[in-house]
Amino acid sequence: MASLAGMLQAQGHRVTGSDAAAYPPMSDQLASMKIAVHQPYSEGNLTPRPDLVIVGNAISRGNVELEHVLDERIPFTSMAAILHDEFLAGRESLVIAGTHGKTTTTSMLAWIYECAGRNDPRFAPSFLIGGVAENFGTSFLVRPAGDGVRTPFILEGDEYDTAFFDKGPKFLHYFPDAAVLTHVEFDHADIYADLEAAKTAFRRFVNLIPRRGRLVAYDGSENVDACVSRAFCAVERYGFKDASHWRVAEMRHQDGRSHWTLLRGGERFAELELALAGEHNALNATAAAALAAGQGVPAGTIAEALASFRSVKRRLEIRAEVKGITIIDDFAHHPTAIRETLRALRTSYPGRRLWAVLEPRSNTLRRNVFETALVESLALADHAVLAGVFKLEAIPESERLHPENVVAMLRTRGNEAALYADVDEILAAMVPELRSGDVVAILSNGGFGGIYDKLPRAIEARG
Repeated sequence: MASLAGMLQAQGHRVTGSDAAAYPPMSDQLASMKIAVHQPYSEGNLTPRPDLVIVGNAISRGNVELEHVLDERIPFTSMAAILHDEFLAGRESLVIAGTHGKTTTTSMLAWIYECAGRNDPRFAPSFLIGGVAENFGTSFLVRPAGDGVRTPFILEGDEYDTAFFDKGPKFLHYFPDAAVLTHVEFDHADIYADLEAAKTAFRRFVNLIPRRGRLVAYDGSENVDACVSRAFCAVERYGFKDASHWRVAEMRHQDGRSHWTLLRGGERFAELELALAGEHNALNATAAAALAAGQGVPAGTIAEALASFRSVKRRLEIRAEVKGITIIDDFAHHPTAIRETLRALRTSYPGRRLWAVLEPRSNTLRRNVFETALVESLALADHAVLAGVFKLEAIPESERLHPENVVAMLRTRGNEAALYADVDEILAAMVPELRSGDVVAILSNGGFGGIYDKLPRAIEARG
């Protein structure tokens, strides 16, 4: 929504917004654009009467502003609908979808196209990303549509629902000309009943791609197999399997960088290098490379772009290094994402003690259906520190995650684990135990009580 606000302002509209509690990095981006964010929600935020209200999918009936919009019959729409109507018409829609890796893969693809556009303006992209891409310093960019030429618009396709009045996934509004499908797992347990329901959404997404289009799909998931099996477009698989059209070979990590050979149809396509560790990041880069190559971007340009790619805010982002202790911020939302984050940190910081500090905040992590998977992921850390579940009262009692059970299961396995009520308790217990060389991964998809700033200050004050 913050990105959309910037896009609409760039189109010449006057834009304001409302939130319960905005936090970085998007609050910083809005401030830099001088877009006012009213906090908290209030009818007064809708004075003077706006021409149009865009209702985010976090807004439900009962919200004071939404009720005022309905009472006063102020015109309203959704983020996904306005994207389709105002920005995708006349452009080539390139959509990245999947349970994991969307934001990073979208950022990589946008950077590849940006580098390609320096030599060929046909590739100069517009984009919308669910995070701040460090190469751009922003989460969006809108260029004028080409005169008679379908210029590329690269966007992250979210499977979450669209709005209180449109419970279908946002990505069903984007009608891709070409797409990536990274992973398909059970996620967003607040809107999908089970894995089959989630797979149905991704099948519908695949069904939107025209026959002339292309789909680049991960080869290591039976769920992805099921979702692409009836595609009408060409499907190119990517991953580590020998039969994959795009195969990662000779994977190696050194000094925090990843190197691999990318094979296309069994033939060498490019030697790729990335300033990020972890197999998941190499897979993300491979997906972006495959889609770009199929749309005509040269192999050399792809390799050069990936070598200079700088990641995304809140994805394995180093927030501070204090007294030899490295503090990492990662936008954790699912046990699989946590697992891959911790595996990547093990690769980047071999031999160093790894702490995982988790706030169960996403609608997925706050539910007990993922309890066992969460234990398996957190077991990769030397120390697991859990906070209380964010807004526990909003989750039905029978569905709630019990973090004390996670801690107990980790201890049964021989892992160091502890549960604390809030950030102040975490700091009081944890800071005295930290030592030089430790790596602390803070895992949350929200503000986590300001721990990102409080922890470095507490370490400094320790003496």
